Amino acid sequence: MARDIIDDRFIGALHLRALTHQGLEHDPVHEHIAVQAGTINSLMDGGYEGDTTLGEVIRLGNLGIGTIQQLDGELIIIDGVPWVAAADGSVRQVSSSVKTPFAVVCHFSPSAPIDLEGPLDFTALTTTLDTIVADDASIAAIRIDGMFGDLKLRSVARQQPPYPPLGEVVAHQSEWLVGTTAGSVIGFRFPDTTAGLEVPGYHLHFIADDRTSGGHILDLTVLSGRVSTDHCEELHVELPDGVNLGVPGVADREGIKRAEGGSRDS
Repeated sequence: MARDIIDDRFIGALHLRALTHQGLEHDPVHEHIAVQAGTINSLMDGGYEGDTTLGEVIRLGNLGIGTIQQLDGELIIIDGVPWVAAADGSVRQVSSSVKTPFAVVCHFSPSAPIDLEGPLDFTALTTTLDTIVADDASIAAIRIDGMFGDLKLRSVARQQPPYPPLGEVVAHQSEWLVGTTAGSVIGFRFPDTTAGLEVPGYHLHFIADDRTSGGHILDLTVLSGRVSTDHCEELHVELPDGVNLGVPGVADREGIKRAEGGSRDS
């Protein structure tokens, strides 16, 4: 397997392993490792064609977020099932054969859930999550189940080659509001040292219990809910041909924020 490992290093307290596609096929399946296909830098540059299927990703994790080939919506993986929120606000289940240029998953093995006392706006929620997650150096996988209000969600339309950079795409993104809804918030908090590989800080997607709405979260209020978290001390990244690992932590953070619709740092 060693020939399938492109790079193996520590960034801060986080063990990072960069793999070829073949290496991902042999990646060990166990708890407390986040597995990622592609990088946020590649996505920002218009790299919307991946070489990894959702089936391959889900084999390595049952909770995750990202997008699918040609940037065709916001990906939410919950309980091992992939859903995509499209630019028109609709949600559909997608086939495991669909490829992804950017997705991150983990085998979610959370600690005991903690009740959240609402209402909590986005800032109050992330402040609360910081006290629960605590360790800034590790990756935190997050799931919140409950009632949510004032949801502001976004998605983007499917792109055609030649692909524009992500900054141009999100300038024309679809945004919409969802009223009080039962659902789940799924996502991760990544340390700043992973900037360029991932979105530093909180990156969260939403999906309604009835699967009628979902998307990338721009804003929300938690009315009531329970949060479960899981720490991941390692990040395994599959790099498609032509995508480089780069220098983790060296990234255009403001560009990432704009591309992610104002993602908030921890």
